[in-house]
Amino acid sequence: LSDLSGAGGWSPRESNEQQWLQVDLGDRVEVVAVATQGRYGSSDWVSSYALMFSDTGRNWRHYRQDDAVWVFTGNSNADSVVHHKLLHSVKARFLRFIPLKWSAGGRIGLRVEVFGCSYKSDIADFDGRSSLLYRFNQKLMSTFKDVVSLKFKSMQGDGVLFHGEGQRGDYITLELQKGKLSLHLNLGDSNLHFSNSHTSVTLGSLLDDQHWHSVLIERFNKQVNFTVDKHTQHFRTKGDSDHLDIDYELSFGGIPVPGKPGTFQRKNFHGCIENLYYNGVNIIDLAKRR
Repeated sequence: LSDLSGAGGWSPRESNEQQWLQVDLGDRVEVVAVATQGRYGSSDWVSSYALMFSDTGRNWRHYRQDDAVWVFTGNSNADSVVHHKLLHSVKARFLRFIPLKWSAGGRIGLRVEVFGCSYKSDIADFDGRSSLLYRFNQKLMSTFKDVVSLKFKSMQGDGVLFHGEGQRGDYITLELQKGKLSLHLNLGDSNLHFSNSHTSVTLGSLLDDQHWHSVLIERFNKQVNFTVDKHTQHFRTKGDSDHLDIDYELSFGGIPVPGKPGTFQRKNFHGCIENLYYNGVNIIDLAKRR
């Protein structure tokens, strides 16, 4: 942009709100800012626009701020450059600039620039019939603090993302249920009946939309922060126990039945999981290296 010796720019045949300019970045990129300019040597520019993004070029999401589709202020002439730093960076391969208003004395005219950096990620695909196991170095893992983070996308409304359990009755399960994400926790207080020490919290809706959704679970003793797409639920687990005792392993994508390979207790997750970390361990990267 700002090249005074250049020429042209994008201008569709019809100027209406059904037009868009699509940019293919070649790979998934973390986009942090955008800039626009009018069509060179003309009276054509875009004075406001919306932004959409996609990994595939088929499923699109609007860029949003303050829980609303964000309208960007564009240009007031053909030559000046208007920059916008994104409050929330987006990870995508494709962008669409959607003109909403344009030059009263001209047509839609647009030159654009996208600013960002390469985005490293580890992705595992789950076909609804498989799971990924992370085995501990010791028989029993007893923790007072846990941090689990991941991103997922799916078109299936039900499926287990991860599960771990212990012989004393402790367990942790994260699963999609009818497009919502549920976290089930039991810290295995042997003095309490199962139904009294069980804690379940549900967040989100329509999470089976084939778009990436971020999840962060932070537990310290009985205090838990459960975050899905920037919406956080703070809660306290029931019972008197502070630690989570898990035997042998954690499973991701399903809950295998011991001694019965290929058999699962509940519906498996069908979709993709990205950048999966459990207490600082990159689970997908570890699986790839073994």
